[in-house]
Amino acid sequence: MEVEILSEEQNPMLHRSEVRFQIVHDEETPSRLSVRDSLAAKLDKDSSEVVVHEMNTKFGMRKTVGYAKVYDSPEHARDVEQEYMLERNKIAADTDAEAEAEEAE
Repeated sequence: MEVEILSEEQNPMLHRSEVRFQIVHDEETPSRLSVRDSLAAKLDKDSSEVVVHEMNTKFGMRKTVGYAKVYDSPEHARDVEQEYMLERNKIAADTDAEAEAEEAE
């Protein structure tokens, strides 16, 4: 899977950048989580800071175009994004993160 950044706009008020990307893939359309991980690696970010909003693949094509928001930290993502979008991108809510931190102690 090859990721290409088409455009990137900074949004300092919300502590994020908004990215339009294109993916060329060999097989079926990749999953949202694999796209998120590949995009995070390309942008040198943690995968919990990347929220993939949409991915569009035309029928019969091996090319997917999408839109993602890349936050400065996972906390900023949790503050701004809606719950369903965090669930789709497997980003834990604040209560889950706090519970995991308590268990680790």
